[in-house]
Amino acid sequence: MGVEGVGWIAAIIIGGLAGWIASRIMKTNTGIFLNIVLGIVGAVIASFLFGILGISFGGWFGYLVAGLLGACILIALVRAIRR
Repeated sequence: MGVEGVGWIAAIIIGGLAGWIASRIMKTNTGIFLNIVLGIVGAVIASFLFGILGISFGGWFGYLVAGLLGACILIALVRAIRR
């Protein structure tokens, strides 16, 4: 297994989907590579932050939700730093 209970290929696919959805929600124009990075890094960050609160995400759907939430958090942080 790989990242948080899903394989590496699945992490790339789900991360890309999560990053793409987050870029649409947050109205950014990112490419496919950045979408994948946002989704994967976002899932790791969200899993960590929600783990502190005792909330855990598991499986494909959980990884997608964590990636989406984490990617939105990352986009918001980048916007805040740029301003």
